[in-house]
Amino acid sequence: MRSSLDDLLLFVTLVESGSLTKAAAKLKIPKSKVSRHLVQLEESVGNPLLIRTTRTQRLTEAGELLYRTSKPHIDALYSAEEQVGSFINEPKGELNILLPLEFFNQIMSALITEFALIYPKIMLNCAHYSEPFPKNNTAYDITFVLHESQLPASNGIAKTLLSFPQSIYASNQADISHLKEPEDLIDEPCILSHEQEAWLFRQGNKLQSVPVNARAIFSSPEMRRQATQRDLGLAKLPNYTCQSDCKMQRVSLSQPPVAQQLSVLYQSRSLPLKIRVFLDFFQNNIGRLEL
Repeated sequence: MRSSLDDLLLFVTLVESGSLTKAAAKLKIPKSKVSRHLVQLEESVGNPLLIRTTRTQRLTEAGELLYRTSKPHIDALYSAEEQVGSFINEPKGELNILLPLEFFNQIMSALITEFALIYPKIMLNCAHYSEPFPKNNTAYDITFVLHESQLPASNGIAKTLLSFPQSIYASNQADISHLKEPEDLIDEPCILSHEQEAWLFRQGNKLQSVPVNARAIFSSPEMRRQATQRDLGLAKLPNYTCQSDCKMQRVSLSQPPVAQQLSVLYQSRSLPLKIRVFLDFFQNNIGRLEL
């Protein structure tokens, strides 16, 4: 027996509708097509399935057996179709988000909580990374990246959302009067975010890379800020980290450090609804990050 799903679907619908006319109307196809599929199915099983008169139809023994065995599978297919459709039409499912370490912790927590309250059928799973760039991990639907240089090549889609100006900071007690040019930083003790970090400065349309000496390396931005305040060395920090109660002084140089970019990465241009609604929500509220 080599019956197609279409044949079985039409057969089950025909049995439950009670007539060719009603089945054709329910399936929105011509009555002749329903009749043709029934003939094909009867030829495939080698037995008549329905006994029809001008007013009634009833199942043969073979038809009763085929209906009982086919019905659960047809119902399961309808259920699967409805569930898939609900993912398309309603935001739901697990949403995995990867964030940089200590990235606007309070504001991001508030934003993500608000999003979860608006979309109760989305289960959020948020994790953090401390490396300069996250590993290419397809387990995450959305990855936020803070970067100054071009992002490493990947198979995903990258979209830049914001730019954060940066400055070089020193403790309030440090003597920074001799620091005028980016290259003046070369012999200064500096607090870096990772090994082999060079500080980039904007020089017209070009970038100037300044190799600096690591006095300490902290992946945590908050630790770099506190170490700078206590005069451990100079640090390159986004200006939003020194908006209030700064306890640091800004080093005035001829060229500013390159701004920090915030980009979001996702796997494909064809996005599930759960990802699209999160990105729309984040972009509508992104101004809360611009302190």
